[in-house]
Formats: sequence, C-alpha cells, structure tokens
Amino acid sequence: QVHLVESGGGLVQAGGSLRVSCAASERTSSNYPMGWFRQAPGKEREFVAAISESGGSTFYADSVKGRFTVSGDNAENTVSLQMNSMKPEDTAVYYCAADPEGDYTNYVSWAHWGQGTQVTVSS
Repeated sequence: QVHLVESGGGLVQAGGSLRVSCAASERTSSNYPMGWFRQAPGKEREFVAAISESGGSTFYADSVKGRFTVSGDNAENTVSLQMNSMKPEDTAVYYCAADPEGDYTNYVSWAHWGQGTQVTVSS
C-alpha cells in the first residue's frame, strides 16, 4: 500500500521561499514517478512538478518553471518541492502524488495521493 504524507506548508510573504516535503512508504519514490499538484479554492487541481523514479528527469508547469525545484531522495523515500520567489497566486493546498498512468499533468492519471498541506503567500 502506497502511503504519502506531506509536510512543510505554511505562510510566507511574496518573494519568499518555502519547502514542502512528501514522505512516502517504503520504496515508493524509487518505484514510481512522483509529482506535486496544487488546488486553490474554487479551482481545479493543477499540475506543478514531477520527478522520475531515478530522479534524472524533472518536469514543471510553466507557471512555476525557474522558481520551483522538485527533488527526490530514494534512500529516505522523500520528495521535496523547493519554492522560491513565491507569488500570492501560488497560494493553494499542495498535494504529493505517485504512480501516474498516461498524461502526468492530469491529476486523474495519478493513483496515490497524500492529504495535502496548505501554502499561503501573502502580498
């Protein structure tokens, strides 16, 4: 059973940085691609970033490219999202996901989800 737990959310001022992490059950991050999505109130869940099993390939939404960095530690079974130069529009609940099938930018393609962590960026 794949189990994902996010941590590290909080409140940050615009222009600041925050790091959210996802602790995965044993061997999850080394067996599956991992991803980050976010969902703001009244909006659909949207793709943020993804990383391959090996960590050798990363993918980003255009809205975060150059500001966010996804990384993984297979020894610790964790995946992190470093968020820099944050904007108020980055405010959302951030979700970790594992094991996509098909279009990885579509949330319906992902089999396993964490409970989410709130990130709020004040202007």
